[in-house]
Amino acid sequence: MNLIHNKIVNHTFVRFLAVGVLNTLVSAVLMFVLYDGFHLAYWPATAVAYVAGAVLSFFLNFRYTFKSTAKPLWAGVRFTINVAVCYVIAYSVAKPLVVWVTSGFLSLEWSVRIAMIVGMGLYTILNYIGQRFFAFGCQKQQS
Repeated sequence: MNLIHNKIVNHTFVRFLAVGVLNTLVSAVLMFVLYDGFHLAYWPATAVAYVAGAVLSFFLNFRYTFKSTAKPLWAGVRFTINVAVCYVIAYSVAKPLVVWVTSGFLSLEWSVRIAMIVGMGLYTILNYIGQRFFAFGCQKQQS
């Protein structure tokens, strides 16, 4: 249990969550405005929102959360790979899972909205692990 605390859930996790609150608000508002306001489909609405959120997230997490000393270009490449992989996994799992669980008592429209929220949760967990150990974790971090 101490290994989990020291290696995964530590001061960087608290900072990551703080940045994540801001990032999630920006992404969620944009995602639902695109989906409900502009009637974009599930994938385009979530993708545009996550690209915008990823740009904000990179700069805040690079300097504030992980206090990275990596070269920004290479950290950016690793960050982009991480975000893309986490996005595809989270949203590919969320939609079919939520539609399956809610079939029979929710409309497809509401199931998709719930899937977007579930996808956000899955993405957050996967993204933290990826940023901590892959995107910004390839060098010694400062406290």
